[in-house]
Amino acid sequence: MAKKSQHRFFRDELGAVAATYALALVPLIAVTGLAFDYARVAGMETELQNAADQAALAGATQLTRTSGSMERAIAAIQGGLVANNTAFSNDGAGNTVAITNAAQIVFYSSKADAEAGTNSFTDTSRFADARFVEVTVDTREARYALTPIVGAIKGSLNAQAVAGVGSALCRIPPLMICNPYEPENPDVDAPEDAFDFNDAKGKGLLLKPGGGSQWTPGNYGYLDIGTNGAVGVREALGWNSPGGECVSQDGIDTEDPADVDATVDTQTGNIASGPQAINTRFDIYSTQGCINDGTCSPAYNSRKDLMRPVTPAPAAGNSCDIHADGWQESPNAYHPTTVAPVSDTTVIDSMGHPRDICHAVEDSNGSPIPGNCHDARLGDGIWDRDAYFRTYFGWAAYGAPGGWDAQLTGITMENTPGNDIQNISRYDVYKWEEKNDTRLADKLAAAPNTGLTTRNKPVCGAVQGTLGYSTAVHPFDRRRITVAVVNCNRHEVKGNSPNVPVVTWADVFLVQPSYARGQGGKFSKKDQIYGEIIGETDITRVGAPVGPTIRRDMPYLVK
Repeated sequence: MAKKSQHRFFRDELGAVAATYALALVPLIAVTGLAFDYARVAGMETELQNAADQAALAGATQLTRTSGSMERAIAAIQGGLVANNTAFSNDGAGNTVAITNAAQIVFYSSKADAEAGTNSFTDTSRFADARFVEVTVDTREARYALTPIVGAIKGSLNAQAVAGVGSALCRIPPLMICNPYEPENPDVDAPEDAFDFNDAKGKGLLLKPGGGSQWTPGNYGYLDIGTNGAVGVREALGWNSPGGECVSQDGIDTEDPADVDATVDTQTGNIASGPQAINTRFDIYSTQGCINDGTCSPAYNSRKDLMRPVTPAPAAGNSCDIHADGWQESPNAYHPTTVAPVSDTTVIDSMGHPRDICHAVEDSNGSPIPGNCHDARLGDGIWDRDAYFRTYFGWAAYGAPGGWDAQLTGITMENTPGNDIQNISRYDVYKWEEKNDTRLADKLAAAPNTGLTTRNKPVCGAVQGTLGYSTAVHPFDRRRITVAVVNCNRHEVKGNSPNVPVVTWADVFLVQPSYARGQGGKFSKKDQIYGEIIGETDITRVGAPVGPTIRRDMPYLVK
């Protein structure tokens, strides 16, 4: 029995595992400690990177490229807009992830530099160049709880991020013009030819030539807005809130890849019904005007050179369309035949805000008068002011006793070159009339045509876009629109041309509705669109206090 128990004792191996565990205990503790500390370090590194990302995005939102924008970006980064904390820090420096030193914030003018980390700057006087910002958060020490047992990793953690702001213009009317200041044979190796707003301000402009004319082969002045072809163009021209894609302000200028600009796609073809959508802004509604249940409000000041019969009632029959029973020219219309103001004895029933004289005049055969600016896209800003104020208000000519220049004392001249009242712009007159409501009273045609009357306030267009009677005013100015200016010669714009760089965006006052004036349309074509240059569109403005065009900004991480 004793011998059997002794034999069993020598064969017993149950205690061998204890020795194994004893030998493995040190590496097991080391591995566990390493895993614990690695998880802490990874979590802290993620927190630091998130802090850098959020700070860079906060700073980018302030980069409006205006004075003080860089200072606002720095303040936002250093806690003005965001505050970031860490739950994994154990270095005794607190839980706040900070950007203590302004030297940890640098700016770049181009995305290429931002990505490469080249040509950074901190000079706040270069606010116009600051388009991207790089942020480096304060360095934090990683103090491990268990890893030092095995003498493994230790050291410092840091994080960096670069961000910028992507911008887009939305709800722009799908209109473009070829830059009238671009030479016929541009130097393609030189910078883009600019649009001279100082010269153009207050001048008349053909936004769409009409009558079969085109800016370039296949192009009649429209943009491809990426939705529903010609129907989408008409909706965008007429609707208060048009659809279509937003136009990115971050397209690449193919002439200089380091320079980031907006690009547009041009629309081929003459969309002849497009101007009928524009006419809704003048209180004129046709079957091709406000389409697809859109909302097409008229401008409150819808003064124009067309009149309507006193009867029938405003919504009856075709009285809201261009028709013998609706909107029509008076027999005493404004039709100059020389490049000079008409005689003060000329009877004019209604002339609207007229074109520049050189764009309005035709000879008896319907041919352009030689010379001056008739065949140019851009006029000279000379319109018949004497005839206008005499027709509507009975005032004498400029400089005469009781002349209109004396009557307009105190008028705001936002768009008048040099604030010289002798050169008062149509847009400034239009806004003055709008503010002085009594100036928009209706006017009967002269005998024997007294069955016609002007309608200088809307009588046809309701805010809902129906043809019921309404004088409701839309919150933005329906006669002020935005157009893209492109260098057609440099970029060989023809028909559907994609990714055409935009020289600038221009705000334009719609001077008159599209209409075939004179017998056979010899004074204007029914599909022409005519305006007056107001100035450069303020694309730094977010929102739409004066028009439907809005800018949308979205900060994004570059790296």
